[in-house]
Amino acid sequence: QVLLVESGGGLVQSGGSLRLSCVVSGRTFSRYAMGWFRQAPGKEREFVAAVSATSTTMYADSVKGRFTISRDNAENTVYLQMNNLKLEDTAVYYCATNSAALLFRRWVAREIDYWGQGTQVTVSS
Repeated sequence: QVLLVESGGGLVQSGGSLRLSCVVSGRTFSRYAMGWFRQAPGKEREFVAAVSATSTTMYADSVKGRFTISRDNAENTVYLQMNNLKLEDTAVYYCATNSAALLFRRWVAREIDYWGQGTQVTVSS
């Protein structure tokens, strides 16, 4: 059974930073791409960032230059460093993965096989 467990969410002021972590168990972590999605109230779940098994990265336009995704294969962990946070970044953030190793385009939610439970990020003014 593949499990994804996120941590690191919280309340932060606009302009601040947070780092999310997602620990994966139940599969050979290094073989698969990993990603982050987010869902704000009343909105669809949207792609944020992904990192391939070869550590190439891909970002949503709305977070490019502010967020950085990375992975530590020794720790079976994927990170999302979020800087210069804005009010519109407020959402529940989900760790995600599927059977892909490489990235060819931004993921959509229906392509995801496994989700974490989500962690709340709230940005205040």
